[in-house]
Amino acid sequence: MSAEPIDAVAPAGSADTVESVFPQLEALLPLVQKPIQYVGGELNAVSKPWESTTVRWALMYPDAYEVGVPNQGVQILYEVLNEQSDVLAERTYSVWADLEALMRQHDVPQFTVDAHRPVGAFDVFGLSFATELGYTNMLTALDLAGIPLHARDRRDEHPIVLAGGHAAFNPEPIAQFIDAAVIGDGEQAALEITALIRDFKAEGSPGGREQLLMRLAQTGGVYVPAFYDVEYHDDGRIKRVMPNRPGVPWRVSKHTVTDLDAWPYPKKPLVPLAESVHERASVEIFRGCTRGCRFCQAGMITRPVRERSITGIGEMVEQSLQATGFEEVGLLSLSSADHSEIKEVAKGLADRYEGTNTSLSLPSTRVDAFNIDLANELSRSGRRSGLTFAPEGGSERIRKVINKMVTEEDLIRTVTTAYGNGWRQVKLYFMCGLPTETDDDVLQIAELAREVIKTGREVAGRKDIRCTVSIGGFVPKPHTPFQWAAQLDHETTDARLMKLRNVIRDDRQYGKAIGFRYHDGKPGIVEGLLSRGDRRVGQVIEAVWRDGGRFDGWSEHFSFERWMRCADLALADGPVDVDWYTTREREFSEVLPWDHLDSGLDKDWLWEDWQDSLNEVEVEDCRWTPCFDCGVCPQMGTDIEIGPTGKQLLPLTAIGAGVEALRG
Repeated sequence: MSAEPIDAVAPAGSADTVESVFPQLEALLPLVQKPIQYVGGELNAVSKPWESTTVRWALMYPDAYEVGVPNQGVQILYEVLNEQSDVLAERTYSVWADLEALMRQHDVPQFTVDAHRPVGAFDVFGLSFATELGYTNMLTALDLAGIPLHARDRRDEHPIVLAGGHAAFNPEPIAQFIDAAVIGDGEQAALEITALIRDFKAEGSPGGREQLLMRLAQTGGVYVPAFYDVEYHDDGRIKRVMPNRPGVPWRVSKHTVTDLDAWPYPKKPLVPLAESVHERASVEIFRGCTRGCRFCQAGMITRPVRERSITGIGEMVEQSLQATGFEEVGLLSLSSADHSEIKEVAKGLADRYEGTNTSLSLPSTRVDAFNIDLANELSRSGRRSGLTFAPEGGSERIRKVINKMVTEEDLIRTVTTAYGNGWRQVKLYFMCGLPTETDDDVLQIAELAREVIKTGREVAGRKDIRCTVSIGGFVPKPHTPFQWAAQLDHETTDARLMKLRNVIRDDRQYGKAIGFRYHDGKPGIVEGLLSRGDRRVGQVIEAVWRDGGRFDGWSEHFSFERWMRCADLALADGPVDVDWYTTREREFSEVLPWDHLDSGLDKDWLWEDWQDSLNEVEVEDCRWTPCFDCGVCPQMGTDIEIGPTGKQLLPLTAIGAGVEALRG
């Protein structure tokens, strides 16, 4: 599929009114599936006159509306920016193939859903990447917007293309497509960038695009790939990454927001008109994690732990419910049951909303952080869904390797307690392809599931007990101790999963009570290529996109054959290939593509933790033990921020009681 570019429709940051493209779009909507996702007008959406603002952002989560609209990162930035009187922020999402074809046919550019303004007219086009599999969708949006794919081809009238999100911690594979990247928390960073652009425009934009990018780079917190050169050894390894002009820092630092209570966003979450993956209000109860799971990039790059206070949580929950009408609130973090006051938070919220239709939920819970009192508080509304736990590794040995300090006894005791207290469904999440893993480590998952069903039936006194085993392929990520590890090839991954499936199916006594869900190893190889790739991978991404690659995070649209074919052609003239990026183990001396991007983690510490992993040595959570010198706190000028605060969740009067009084 060859993409036909759409011409840019308006200069970025134009002071004149930018017209909506909705009149052209409206005629196309009856011809596409789910047209409501392109209409906008959601509850709590913001609309501002173009001419009343100075700095304008188009924010994108590069996936379909149903996936992108609940995204917390985009919603937070959308609100933070729009609170500024002279700033406009609007949202855009990936369009499906049916609308893309019609947009090209009728010259309709990539548009925002808020006012249907062309994305090419904004000052900043900010993309939030939670996964690397959204890269091809970015290229579609750029092309539809009339923005040249390659940063070197852009002129002063084009927006600054800015990447953020967890996948931006290694932006090298998309270096040729983006103008800049921000790593870390976005709230303050977005306001700082806005202030810089505001001043730059007030001065008459001296030096144009190049000078604006230089000012951003000189802050030390914005990475501009064009200002860095990469040199390679003959064998393909990176020799060095260095600035190519004066005044550009050698390393770019991540942004860390402290005092989460000062940033209670989103205050008014968006309520989508179309169906979305999460129909709930979400409140982030803390940020960061120090459990030290070696596979977990999110836990590593978001250090240190910063808790929101119990009163701050209560206020956000109440405000979100009033602003949305949602009946469910998700208390979100990387490990929500680890909040130092989670018991008080859960009880306080359960007391407050007892007698209403409001339910509370936690994401998957660590086995060793779960307790039945907490679960009972969260299900007091009467909604008792299944429980999800993530042991990650099938054997105790492999859990030591990944620093997931959970024993088989811990797991059995936890699920037994759940079954004994009325739960009937438990979901267990594991990974396949972890470093040093053997067939036996994976096959022990079947033994665990078997024991879970057996003990569940014993304590519940009934046979309608179910356990679902869900397995994903492991992908080594940057800024983790496993960044040096060899990724397991997809053939071996699939073979292990088939053996496990057969063992479960052959279990005549318990097999029918065990659900088995898994992803094959092929998407993981592509994710591995993109997550640990360097600038040379950009030509693979572009080749895949030009060949029709779209929505690679969706199994029905993903084509492993396309990725491998395009990679073979794009990398044919060099010393590297897909295996070189994925199944090859790295040495400590090797310069990694992201070494010049400072996540705060000391590289020596990460290497030592990698060696501890190989020796099956576990490391405690540094919240409750002496510092392990990972480097984050001194290097970032931050500190762990945890309770208890000693405060109570106010008001103490249950909302449900007030409702009953009114009814009486």
